[in-house]
Amino acid sequence: MSRGERRGSQGVEYEHVGADYLERRQLRKGAAGWVLLAGLGVAYVISGDFAGWNFGLAQGGWGGLLIATLLMATMYTTMVLALAELSSAIPVAGAGYGFARRAMGPWGGFLTGTAILIEYAIAPAAIATFIGAYVESLVGFGGPLVYLFFYAVFVGIHLYGVGEALKLMFAITAVAALALAVFVIGMIPKFDVANLFDIAPTAATGASEFLPFGYLGIWAALPYAIWFFLAIEGVPLAAEETRDPATDMPKGLIGGMLVLLIFAALILLFGPGGAGSAAIQESGNPLVEAVQAAYGGSNLLGDFINVVGLAGLIASFFSIIFAYSRQIFALSRAGYLPRWLSVTNRRRAPWVALVVPGIIGFLLSLSGQGDLLILIAVFGATISYVLMMLSHIILRYKEPGMERPYRTPGGVLTSGVALVLAAAAVVAGFLVDPRVLVGTAIIYAILIAYFAFYSRHHLVAEAPEEEFEAVEKAEAELSG
Repeated sequence: MSRGERRGSQGVEYEHVGADYLERRQLRKGAAGWVLLAGLGVAYVISGDFAGWNFGLAQGGWGGLLIATLLMATMYTTMVLALAELSSAIPVAGAGYGFARRAMGPWGGFLTGTAILIEYAIAPAAIATFIGAYVESLVGFGGPLVYLFFYAVFVGIHLYGVGEALKLMFAITAVAALALAVFVIGMIPKFDVANLFDIAPTAATGASEFLPFGYLGIWAALPYAIWFFLAIEGVPLAAEETRDPATDMPKGLIGGMLVLLIFAALILLFGPGGAGSAAIQESGNPLVEAVQAAYGGSNLLGDFINVVGLAGLIASFFSIIFAYSRQIFALSRAGYLPRWLSVTNRRRAPWVALVVPGIIGFLLSLSGQGDLLILIAVFGATISYVLMMLSHIILRYKEPGMERPYRTPGGVLTSGVALVLAAAAVVAGFLVDPRVLVGTAIIYAILIAYFAFYSRHHLVAEAPEEEFEAVEKAEAELSG
């Protein structure tokens, strides 16, 4: 077909574009191997060990947060195994959107991509507020100027190039991991089992020392338990910049997840166990305050965690900027979002997709409501988890002959476990705070309206996530 000619399919219309369109939307190939991908996976998440998870103590107590964390660890582990298969079979920058597009058509792909976008566009704003809290405890001031500084610096580094950004990200993550190790070692002498259960039981059904807020507290703690693992699923967004996605993606995803499981167990045990759950349940910088509570005031260990631990927040902030830019890039390149968002610069970085959400995220961070922003990001994430796991199951039955360099152990049973737990996490998200549902619904409504009334009539046939549609149609015509 000639440029600009359209063909209808599944309620959408495609436009064919010239070679110059894709030439102006090229990412840098071969920038990452599996070790950098594993580092990227840890970087996405590691800020959750420094702040955010502790709000679950205020919702479920230590026992409630422990059970919630075990459930979410199971969900993420099974989901990562399913994503390892999908990302090796469909290695595109659209990742979750690309998987769902293949399994459930354009609407499924769009709804999944939008949910991922909500997660990654809002999560940096939440992390920025935590960075502000750490900086303020360190130097005495935080707030908007700190948020603006970090957005400007790290968006700028990504604009310079993905290879350089991923290597710097890996180094920052290594420093953050060192801070976590020092924290755990420093809290071991102060550990006391009684500290875990120092939140007084309420009158809630099932309340006890172990579950001070009762059974419902487990549900309420789920969104904060997710913060130990949130965004590991973003690793496949680097597929088009990976040397060998078929082998590197599974190794990177699974390797990163193993590290995160170890961190989550250590922080959940020795943070509250050394300081007391009550002391850090509402803290913006819980590891520093845990040290202060355990040792009776400021000391060298606390100062070290504050300074070096800031790297953990920076690592996640830095890496999730990468994630939102690639998700927007893929949706825009395919025409689901305005096409100008996917233009890349001379260094093959999607500069518009980096800058525009950065401005929006900075404005959101000015609210200072890190806990609410976490919940909205988690809510978007859990919706995408449901849709991606459905995609895994559908593709196993719909396309059993698809080439799968890596196959999920347990097959659809594994992704089915992740699907059920993800659905439970979706419900938990709006049980904690109804504003989460309202905020997410508003964003979804705006994007769905854009897709329904405009962009579904202007999709790009040559986008990698869409090309299989043309292949399937051609094969059907030949066989018919």
